[in-house]
Amino acid sequence: MEWIALFAVQIAIIAAVIYLAYRRKKTNPEAVCKKEKSAHNEDNSIKKLRERHLTLPLTELSRPCSLTDIIGQEDGIRALRVALCSTNPQHVIIYGPPGVGKTCAARLVLNEAIANNSSPFDEESRFIEMDATCLRFDERAIADPLIGSVHDPIYQGAGALGNSGIPQPKPGAVTKAHCGVLFLDEIGELHSAQLNKLLKVLEDRCVHVESSYYSKGNNDIPEYIHDIFENGLPADFRLIGATTRMPEEIPAALRSRCIEIFFRRLTEDELIIISKNAITKMGMEIEADALKLCAQYAKNGRDAINIVQFAAGNAALDGRNCISCKDVEWVSDACRIDKKVSSMIPLCYEAGHAYGLGVSAEKSIGYIIEIECFVMKKNGDKAGVDVTGMIEEEEIELGGRKLKRQSTVLSSIKNAMLALKHCCGISFEDIDIRINIPGCMPVDGPSAGLTFAVAMYSAVTGKILDQGAAITGEITPFGEIRGVGGISEKIEAAYQASAKCVIVPAGSHYKNNKIKVFEVQTLDEALNRVFSRESGKISANEPCRVIAAKAREGADA
Repeated sequence: MEWIALFAVQIAIIAAVIYLAYRRKKTNPEAVCKKEKSAHNEDNSIKKLRERHLTLPLTELSRPCSLTDIIGQEDGIRALRVALCSTNPQHVIIYGPPGVGKTCAARLVLNEAIANNSSPFDEESRFIEMDATCLRFDERAIADPLIGSVHDPIYQGAGALGNSGIPQPKPGAVTKAHCGVLFLDEIGELHSAQLNKLLKVLEDRCVHVESSYYSKGNNDIPEYIHDIFENGLPADFRLIGATTRMPEEIPAALRSRCIEIFFRRLTEDELIIISKNAITKMGMEIEADALKLCAQYAKNGRDAINIVQFAAGNAALDGRNCISCKDVEWVSDACRIDKKVSSMIPLCYEAGHAYGLGVSAEKSIGYIIEIECFVMKKNGDKAGVDVTGMIEEEEIELGGRKLKRQSTVLSSIKNAMLALKHCCGISFEDIDIRINIPGCMPVDGPSAGLTFAVAMYSAVTGKILDQGAAITGEITPFGEIRGVGGISEKIEAAYQASAKCVIVPAGSHYKNNKIKVFEVQTLDEALNRVFSRESGKISANEPCRVIAAKAREGADA
């Protein structure tokens, strides 16, 4: 019995020591005071930081406040309104270059949808914005700010519930966007694991969570956690993804669930408007030529604002309130910004010259393609065709693979030669053809076919095209003109390059109210449009033309 009593005394002493240590720690005024003082200092430090501000960046001051403030994206904005402001909104992917207003447009269109009584969006609908390039996630689902996660009891910081062995679901952005919009910028950069989870959420409209620590029969687990594990976290939202990538680079599973909308590059006139608005908000002035110069250096709206702001800073440093051309040139030198090459159709040019139209890879902007064609005596047993200045090989990245594509220009040139022989009786057996594309422009062979045919006809006959004609269209060996893409963008490019008229395939779909457009079905129609009756004189002082004329006479005979 004595050893039992002794053991009890020892237990009592240990318990007393632990209790006294705990009480001392809890009631130690010095420790409590030190802790409170540290918290107070940190609180004051944060408050002092919040009280200080720099001036708002010009990019933020210039941010559109309404849809009418977004320059140059009328078609894209209307499509976005159709997709979101209806009674049954759709998921959307917005393609377009950076700095053209994709994010602002999405946010403002949601505000319009909220104000629409027939829309399911309401005042509580939120616009949750995330950048897919910096979304962190853990493969063990410890943390996932996009989809959501479960904080199991074994993880650090599990809290009171975790100490009781209760798993805690943590909602992600898809749940925060419930009954609103989740905007994922650069969605093309989203990790494949995250993309697959997101597709599942879009399908189910909720997030299903799992944990080996969850037990349906555990009565200690709060009812709301039971509900989450049984029914999932709500995630009924509309996705708007924005990307600078091409559509073929986006997974087909995502594209099939979304309507695709395209924002285009801004024209020089639109960049001038953006630059002018930014200068007005700064309270400064700018010379008209300097304003045009800003637009020539800027690639998008954000670039234009940055150039204007830097040029304004240079002027202010010298005590001036007006931005000059020298200020803009100084910015280009200091920041090493290259001026965009803008081709203009000249007022006069020689025989063998023709101007075609191309469109960028993302189908957002058109451009002018100059073509120079020369004819010479045959040098060798077989007549040849040489092409210089074109990009002969393109490399594209598709689905993580790099693909190389050979240019189809040579095939189009041969089609054009056959069409000229079939329709005009022009033989190329005794002459060599040299075609040059100045500026090393990317040329898509099929759509440049008609332009090649016109340039070769001009070189062979010595006839000069009517001034200011821009041409696009695919040509067959029989002289038929087939449809091509990007007609509206090409017409806009022709207008910007001061063209007088545009030749396009018959039946083309386009928007235009700025320039004359002629639709043609055959090579004969195209030649009659671009050559006047007075243009057929051949100069004896130009050997190439004489050689070509003799070759044509032989063909006629």
